[in-house]
Amino acid sequence: MRKIQFYIIVLMLAPTSALAYIGPGAGLGAIATFFAVALGILLLLVGFLWYPLKRILKKQRQTEVKDEPKSNDQ
Repeated sequence: MRKIQFYIIVLMLAPTSALAYIGPGAGLGAIATFFAVALGILLLLVGFLWYPLKRILKKQRQTEVKDEPKSNDQ
């Protein structure tokens, strides 16, 4: 029984030709999907970093405007 299992494992691990063909439509679709996922991840990171930073900078600008003394030019 062990001999049969050994042969099955060896045959499963032996390299063979797949004889598969990916047409141009499927290949371009796979490339487009890869770029779409990569762009989505990039935009996710930008969203997590940029919007909180933008909010902090906006609050900082508002406090600077409130802290400035008003000048009366009369």
